[in-house]
Amino acid sequence: MTSREIVIRTLEFNQPERLAMSLPAPYPNDICWGWTGGDPKCPPGSGWQQQADGNWLMKDEWGNTWGRLESISKGEVVKGALETWEMMDSHTWPDYSLPERYEPARKVFAENGDKFRILGIPGFPFAVARYMRRMEQFLADLLLDEGNVAKLLRKVESIIADSIVQAAAAGADAVMFAEDWGTQNRLLVHPRMWREIFKPGFQRLCKCAHENNLYVFMHSCGYIYDVIPDLIESGINVLQLDQPRLMGLERLADEFGGRVTFWSPVDIQATLQTRDAAIIEEDARLMVEKLGMGGRGGFIAGYYPSNEAIGLGAEWQDAACKAFVKCGSGH
Repeated sequence: MTSREIVIRTLEFNQPERLAMSLPAPYPNDICWGWTGGDPKCPPGSGWQQQADGNWLMKDEWGNTWGRLESISKGEVVKGALETWEMMDSHTWPDYSLPERYEPARKVFAENGDKFRILGIPGFPFAVARYMRRMEQFLADLLLDEGNVAKLLRKVESIIADSIVQAAAAGADAVMFAEDWGTQNRLLVHPRMWREIFKPGFQRLCKCAHENNLYVFMHSCGYIYDVIPDLIESGINVLQLDQPRLMGLERLADEFGGRVTFWSPVDIQATLQTRDAAIIEEDARLMVEKLGMGGRGGFIAGYYPSNEAIGLGAEWQDAACKAFVKCGSGH
């Protein structure tokens, strides 16, 4: 089987010949990435620039200004593009329907036909809207200004739909977005509010992807257990989790195995931080066995992209990689 076939069989719970993996060399990597290029109307600027006070600032193509204290984190929005609702109608929005934005991805995908090809999209509506209004303001908006929230979400949804259509045209097998919904023990909003305000957009965008023969991958940090059934019902095919133990490996496997695929490194918070190779290797084995349903599919072994960001030496994730390869070499 090619890497692409292994991943597709994993997503379809159809007995891949080995575990699907996205690990760094020298370990297997079955996934190829593509990204959207820039929009000439909304140039992203010159990227991160260090200021006189030592802090870093960057402006994105949506018009948000980002800040960070050092040079390694992704930072956070310090000034949203829509400081007032009146700015929404006159705002210059990025155009994700431009085919030329996807030329770099199209080229990469054409050169990697044996890999499973994912195009990263800018988010689903919450991820974009919360930056444009800033998180604390947007959470208040959800309670105080339902009309403008709905208008913003639908505008962003239409832009994201354009990116999904173009991803398919560029040769992607899937689209992936990041939308962090969880704290350590609950959602950012009440599950009822999530279902009323955000679930319809998830359903429409997943329907758009599936109609274009694309799988939908979602990254989310934290505890999102309460809406996993809704995400599955909406059409999410893969949940990429960096802290699966927040919700329990066995519980995820027992309740959602065969319904959604999990893509995870060994838990970056509960397990890797032990710095104990035996514990890390055992967790990797359990993930392959439980989440991978004994070889049926449903689990992709992952790798957290920055050891520095989680304060660890590379040797601890390397121990997990060795265990993933050993346990998943043949089903």
